[in-house]
Amino acid sequence: MKEKVNQLFRDKLVLVMLVLGLLTIVAAAGAVQIHRGSQYIEESPFLEIKESDGIIAENETKPALVAGNSDADETRTEPQPETTVPEPIKEADSQVIYPAGTAEANHAEVPVEARAEVKESLVLDFTEESRLAWPVRGNVILGYSMDTTTYFPTLEQYKCNPANIIQSDISTPVAAPADARVLEVGNNEEIGNFVRLDLGNEYSVICGQLKEIPVVENEYLKKGDVVGYVAEPTKYYSVEGNNLYLELLYKDKAVDALDYLE
Repeated sequence: MKEKVNQLFRDKLVLVMLVLGLLTIVAAAGAVQIHRGSQYIEESPFLEIKESDGIIAENETKPALVAGNSDADETRTEPQPETTVPEPIKEADSQVIYPAGTAEANHAEVPVEARAEVKESLVLDFTEESRLAWPVRGNVILGYSMDTTTYFPTLEQYKCNPANIIQSDISTPVAAPADARVLEVGNNEEIGNFVRLDLGNEYSVICGQLKEIPVVENEYLKKGDVVGYVAEPTKYYSVEGNNLYLELLYKDKAVDALDYLE
């Protein structure tokens, strides 16, 4: 009985030794595997990504090329201050006025309504010795006649004529006969659209039978400036044909413009 117990004990001891040996082998194998895995981890390219010079180069600013010799030093250009363009000023009537000295101010067209203020005032000094330029070139088909009567073909009657009726073509530009200021822009049945100009020293002149009048009251004009264009004649001058009505006045009394025309 004692031998059987001892034999059983020896068998169990051997079994325990085998189990412990097996566990030792498994543990050793596991340690080796873990050690190898740690080496793989340290050498893994996915954990340590070395920066590529090519990738960084894409984000870098390329140096500016310098014209001339390839050995020339790079020249740095200092930033220039921005030029501020003055903003145009808008008035209540939507007229745009550009600041003086700008290119826009030098080239902008001035509205007709503003010309009287923009143009420089002129000294008007027309005298008896002064001479008028012809507003249009043409034949005088009806002359001044306040002392006697003259025949008007359209009216088929004789009457006094305070003006000179100068033949001209439709749309012919009509020039200011002297330096002047616009006194009136108007219209009446006999002479149609007209402009009355102040020449100074109580002299004034009326240009009638006009169209497309570009001037306004109180505007100063220089000799030769366009005051309008010859229009079709009114019914009072239909037989006489296209013409310019030219009347010169001194102290509001008609005088013969032919005595003053150049």
